[in-house]
Amino acid sequence: MRGGLPNPITNELMTRIEKTAAIAGAAICAAAFLVSGAFAQGAAPAGNPEQGAQKVAMCQGCHGIPGWRTAYPEVYQVPKIAGQHPTYIVKALQEYKNGDRLHPSMRAIAASLSDADMANLAAYYAQVGLRVSP
Repeated sequence: MRGGLPNPITNELMTRIEKTAAIAGAAICAAAFLVSGAFAQGAAPAGNPEQGAQKVAMCQGCHGIPGWRTAYPEVYQVPKIAGQHPTYIVKALQEYKNGDRLHPSMRAIAASLSDADMANLAAYYAQVGLRVSP
């Protein structure tokens, strides 16, 4: 303030600085969150996509049909798993198997899978999404 009157240029500049600082702070927080999530997720066990391809019959009945919805235990949009990160697929299957995820059909399927089966299915579905149609 000069002579008791506010200086609009200084106020505008301060507002810009405050906004820039807020955006920079949010960006730093977002980056830290993403990095921590990447380290927390870890790497999926190495799987064999060829062996996974031999086990997909039980998955394709729901996950292989675009836009498919289940009717049991409730109407549910079935997620696309082709191209999904293998660590996510393995973690999800483990959570169904140990009861942390509650969908009864998925829980029964996951209960029948070994850790190697889960890794192989994850490797298969991760590489399926990378194929390019001719």
